[in-house]
Amino acid sequence: MEALYTATATATVKGGRTGSVASSDGVLQHDLKMPKELGGAGGEGTNPEQLFAAGYGACYESALANVARKAGVKLENVVVTSNVSIGKDATDDGFKLAVRLDVSMPGVDHSQAEDLARKAHDFCPYSKATRGNIDVVLNVV
Repeated sequence: MEALYTATATATVKGGRTGSVASSDGVLQHDLKMPKELGGAGGEGTNPEQLFAAGYGACYESALANVARKAGVKLENVVVTSNVSIGKDATDDGFKLAVRLDVSMPGVDHSQAEDLARKAHDFCPYSKATRGNIDVVLNVV
């Protein structure tokens, strides 16, 4: 693959998912905190699942816009809510992720919206990267 763009971010972690993350251009700078649900203290800060959810949702929306444009469908006020869950992986006693993408396309017939959502899932780089590795559910609302 010939790279068109490369994003670079550095995570400085002090064990247990606590630390910070920053992009090389300084635009993204966040403290990392382990959520209480995973045994951490919680508090002000983000976590890898939130960062992945934000990236996946934004990438998927872009893929959806591209697919809709090619199909001649005008989308307005689209909302993609990406829900990223982490849980135990019984196969190795580690952890694994699952994703549910809640996709709202106001003014688009539900069956057409479902078709566009599936096509966007086929087209989206995040969906391609996770295919076969992470369970992803498309939920057109």
